[in-house]
Amino acid sequence: MAADDYYRLLGVSRSADAKEIQRAYRKLARRYHPDVNKETGAEDRFKEISEAYHVLADPDSRAQYDRFGPDFRQYAAGAEREHASQTRAGAAGGGGRTRARPGPSGYTWSSAQGGAGPGSASVDWGDLFGDVFGSMRGMDNEATLELTVEEAFRGGARTVVVSGPDGGRQTFDIQIPAGVLDGQRMRVTGGGGAGRDDGGAGDLVVTFRVRPDRHLRLDGKNIEMDLPISPWEAALGTSVSTRAPGGPITVRVPPGSSSGRRLRLKGQGMPQSGGKPGDLFAKVKIMVPPHLTDRERELFETLGHESAYDPRAAS
Repeated sequence: MAADDYYRLLGVSRSADAKEIQRAYRKLARRYHPDVNKETGAEDRFKEISEAYHVLADPDSRAQYDRFGPDFRQYAAGAEREHASQTRAGAAGGGGRTRARPGPSGYTWSSAQGGAGPGSASVDWGDLFGDVFGSMRGMDNEATLELTVEEAFRGGARTVVVSGPDGGRQTFDIQIPAGVLDGQRMRVTGGGGAGRDDGGAGDLVVTFRVRPDRHLRLDGKNIEMDLPISPWEAALGTSVSTRAPGGPITVRVPPGSSSGRRLRLKGQGMPQSGGKPGDLFAKVKIMVPPHLTDRERELFETLGHESAYDPRAAS
């Protein structure tokens, strides 16, 4: 760690005064505190800037840091031991102290620092947080809501039940927009934890998960649905009336359609508010009669004798 890293971590110059250092730390602490920032690395970042602030806010430790650089604790401890030996004033230092207190929202912290001598860590996080977070917005709560493809297509009213850390339950009535996609999130203002002082409550963030079913699957804003047809409909072509998420539709099946062929119905996928809707893909699925009448068997046998088609050779 370079000698000026603590200054760079806080974004201040080496000549910054105490108030400037405190302002910089407060700004960064509010940004990276794990109670408000859930991004990966935010907690490590918060601990780094807290360590930098702790050192630079104290005139003695700052002077040692400026003099000795990143290894200031080691050099300063050595200097003190030498001084103690010379003055025979008794043993110097003691075990490095680390105190941990619950921070805001019950978040418990412990300092990773240790060592003995001047500048060793003894961070009163509770006091530090109390100073920084006098007014703090409440935490966001998160919930996941599963929907079928049809439910996501149509949208509508749903009730979300959230269990709190104390076992209490809160219910929220939400209006799902038509065409909501898998992974989209909705924010319910004020549905999160209570804030401190005038910080205001957090929000409830609902993540939608659209699950596939036996016939319908979602691919982005496109929908794929199975279209069962008979062998003769596949061979000769036909028009099939079926039910899609948006209502009854008619799909034209071209002659010679094999299983797996996808027939596109433009604009009949997921509706998008203010945007272009997705497409609907009808996936051909040839179904063979499980039981044949005598006449059906006779016709299939005749076809088998007469046809030169070899599906294995064509594949």
